[in-house]
Amino acid sequence: MTTSGRRGARKTGTGPAGNEADRQLTRADYEALAEFRYYLRRFLDFSQRAARDFGLTPQQHQALLSIMGKPGNGLMTISELADHLLVKHHSAVELADRLEALGLVQRRTDETDRRRVLLSLTRSAQELLAGMSSVHLEELRRIGPQLAALLAGLERDRAGTE
Repeated sequence: MTTSGRRGARKTGTGPAGNEADRQLTRADYEALAEFRYYLRRFLDFSQRAARDFGLTPQQHQALLSIMGKPGNGLMTISELADHLLVKHHSAVELADRLEALGLVQRRTDETDRRRVLLSLTRSAQELLAGMSSVHLEELRRIGPQLAALLAGLERDRAGTE
């Protein structure tokens, strides 16, 4: 059963979230959701401004961070980049082209599967990203206590309704 006939409607009463999805929402729930969205928007706004201050678009910053943060060998395919950024494959190709033109990304053919192109960061991209990431981590440390308190409050509220 869904909560409405619209596309993307959530199912109720199924899976581990079923009890949470079926309970009556309180004013405190709406306030917590609004506050959480507020902190997310603030951080995203901060991140977008910081990317521009470092001479990148927000999407270029996200791409560099996705490649550098990929577990394993620090190599990422175009398809993986598209998945990480929630964009179409051709958009990820265009983004990789721009990053390569800026000297921030290198492409190489996968030795085990010649059809795959692997992206890696150049030394200058790694240095740029290190500076950007330091600024971002500082901001997260600043707003972290408010987010932690908000999430802890949600857990307390949830435990109180079970």
